[in-house]
Amino acid sequence: MKSSPDSHNRDNVVDFFTGKSIKAQQDQRFIRLAPELDGLEVLYSNDSNTDKLFSLKILCWGLRADGEVVGLVPWLSDIIASPEISDPLNGQWEGYYDPGIDEIFYDAPIHKIVELETAAEYYEIESDEPDQTVQELPDTIGTHAVLADKDFSSITLTEVVSWRLLNNGTIHGMLADEEKVEATPILPGDECLYAAQEGKQFRYFFQHQIANKIKAEDPEALAAISLLVDKS
Repeated sequence: MKSSPDSHNRDNVVDFFTGKSIKAQQDQRFIRLAPELDGLEVLYSNDSNTDKLFSLKILCWGLRADGEVVGLVPWLSDIIASPEISDPLNGQWEGYYDPGIDEIFYDAPIHKIVELETAAEYYEIESDEPDQTVQELPDTIGTHAVLADKDFSSITLTEVVSWRLLNNGTIHGMLADEEKVEATPILPGDECLYAAQEGKQFRYFFQHQIANKIKAEDPEALAAISLLVDKS
């Protein structure tokens, strides 16, 4: 079947900021999430520690519009697909890791693929509203957001309550506005929640191990913060 002139034209439209075609961006957007509940991790390395591998807990698995399934992790100022990991020390993805059986693998587990594909078909949403909420998952790995003023003279660490997937494929870490809290515990979907990435003071996401070190003023953790400030 030949493509229509309209679809051909859309293929040639390029986003000025990303350099990618609009169609490619649409194909890459996330349409469904599945929480990771079995402790699977992502492995990465960086140029400063060539003989080491580092691990992060996977938050969830995401199904893209083109059918690809990838593990997602909170990483610096966003939540990203594991194979896209990069950092100020030239960090790069090395694979997924199952600590229970000490096994490294490179593709999403088949049970997660089936779960996501089945759920996406069952809960298919037909809407032109880009900001409509498709899903909201509770944070299960202790993610914290770093809030700070421009010169980082004051830093606040706050727990991420949930992760909200919008119809346009964007995923937001949701924080509680303490002035709007009316009941506890604060659950996904609560009206007091707001998107971290849209907050003026939001800087980074960290998993709980690093967040706890920052709270304890661990020298290595504070040095890492300083490096990120310098890079920004």
